[in-house]
Amino acid sequence: MDRPTVSFELFPPRNPDAAPRLWATIQALEAAHPDFVSVTYGAAGKTRTTTRQLVRRLLRETSLNPIAHLTCVGTSRAEITTIVEEFLDEGVRSFLALRGDPPTDQAAWQPHPDGLHTASELVELLRTLEQERCAQSPSQAMRSRVRPLSVAVAAFPRGNAATGGTRAQDVASLLAKQQAGADFAITQVFYEADAYLGLVAEAREAGVTIPIIPGIIPTTDPARLLRVQELTGVQVPATLLDLLGAADDELDRHRRGIRASVDLVQGVLDGGAPGVHIYTYNQHHAALDLLEGADLDGGARTPRHTNPITTDL
Repeated sequence: MDRPTVSFELFPPRNPDAAPRLWATIQALEAAHPDFVSVTYGAAGKTRTTTRQLVRRLLRETSLNPIAHLTCVGTSRAEITTIVEEFLDEGVRSFLALRGDPPTDQAAWQPHPDGLHTASELVELLRTLEQERCAQSPSQAMRSRVRPLSVAVAAFPRGNAATGGTRAQDVASLLAKQQAGADFAITQVFYEADAYLGLVAEAREAGVTIPIIPGIIPTTDPARLLRVQELTGVQVPATLLDLLGAADDELDRHRRGIRASVDLVQGVLDGGAPGVHIYTYNQHHAALDLLEGADLDGGARTPRHTNPITTDL
């Protein structure tokens, strides 16, 4: 039976004490049979080591297909090349190529003097490195035929608010990423289906043909939504905050948030989205409740989960 793709975003544990809780979350998410999981890479590569460790463990100990995030921030072309080679040597065959956000102590994004300026340049570098490896090694060329390199990129339904970019500018950027060799895109968070559907329509009109997967955050925690708003510039609708604020208790708030998220997922899928990418924030309960509500959980909840508001912090 065909179904929309399902995927999750994870980030490396911020300290050793968080690792066991993260791994419990990963095991719970694995039961949903996701098509892939993406692993974030902090500003200026500050989680380079822990990202690589998590990706390595996902490859060795799970059935999951990890996509490693890469950014251009604060890194020379030579350093990025080394990082990519490390991932490829570990067996990673999928990347999410991002320009990246500036470090917290840096007001505006600035390219490294010897680095890359755009995500499309990073896509080009990935493709070049793969071609060079295949040219140098018949074995690598054979492996590449069996498991082709996959490169994803980001898209912004209402433009990149963090940089002041418009949707039209992002569509132009998305087309450049496609021309550089991107295979598909994952969007930043949004809260109305029309934001995603409008982006797709405008992108298709401009000549973008790659799949565009909507990035969804389970809308159960108002504090987290406001934090995401602060980080991304994507405004949380007042109606959604009012809906959550009117809840009688935590359980009611959770149910209201999941219902709103399910409606959003159904809206984008009805509009033709190929699947959904869920920003988990390293917690599995809300993500699986959302998938269950949208009939996308892949049997992960059998028997049905009994405590949908317990967190795994």
